[in-house]
Amino acid sequence: MDTKRLDLNLLATLEALLDEQNVTRAAARLHMSQPAVSAQLSRLRDLFDDPLLIPAHRGMIPTAKALELQSPLRLALDQVRDTLATHQHFDPAGANLTVTLACTDYVQATVGMSVINSLRRRAPGIRIGLRNLEPTRLEAQMARGDVDLAFMTPEEAPPSLRHRHLYDEAYVLIGRLDHPHLFDGMAIDDYVQLEHVIVSLSGGDFSTPVDQALKVLGYARDVVLSAASFLLVPEVVTRSNLVALVPQRLVAERKDLKVVASPIESTGFSVGMVWHERNHAHPAQRWVREAIGQAL
Repeated sequence: MDTKRLDLNLLATLEALLDEQNVTRAAARLHMSQPAVSAQLSRLRDLFDDPLLIPAHRGMIPTAKALELQSPLRLALDQVRDTLATHQHFDPAGANLTVTLACTDYVQATVGMSVINSLRRRAPGIRIGLRNLEPTRLEAQMARGDVDLAFMTPEEAPPSLRHRHLYDEAYVLIGRLDHPHLFDGMAIDDYVQLEHVIVSLSGGDFSTPVDQALKVLGYARDVVLSAASFLLVPEVVTRSNLVALVPQRLVAERKDLKVVASPIESTGFSVGMVWHERNHAHPAQRWVREAIGQAL
């Protein structure tokens, strides 16, 4: 290969093409036109003497050589990015920065605005993108740079990602204000006699870790509704006899609900901040992580 003909722009284009396997999506990611990306792909094919990506029914399929190149290419480009980032000074007051955060609707509803307001006060030029947390896709999303930070239970994060504890959350039991069988100090025997709504982020499941804990104690509860979002649950219980265990922060300011302590001990979870190694040393990303840690 004639390395004089190679530049970082070509390698960045190859990285995007291998990730997206689609010229249109790669062009959008690179903020380039589709013809420009196609032209760079032609140059790459000439340089590597390989088709690299072969047209398929939907998108493109990488060749064997392209698959061999993908990992070392990403490593090399990440090292270049880290080298450049390490020598940059970040001034939040004058910075123009876009940060993409992935989190559940619960996090968006409870701590999302405090995080956004804190960042915006200190860095007025910052733009924040919120997207739904997809745990099974998170590692790949972060490796591509699609997600900068995620808020989630650290134990559920891919082991290759870095994490930092932010806060602990407790569950409380909620029902409508005049619920006849909901009261403080209720025992598990009383709890399992009620009808329950649970949240299944993956959709349609009728069992959670709470049910596993109850099973160990010799109990089972009657789950009659599985919701896809925590935000729906308070509205459901205000209009029915159903009860639900929800994070305490979610209902801290609700006056239209009866809220009692969870009858099951040790029901709660931690929330942490998760990020990829590629962003670890970046001055702007370091500042964002510290600012969020202080805000929470």
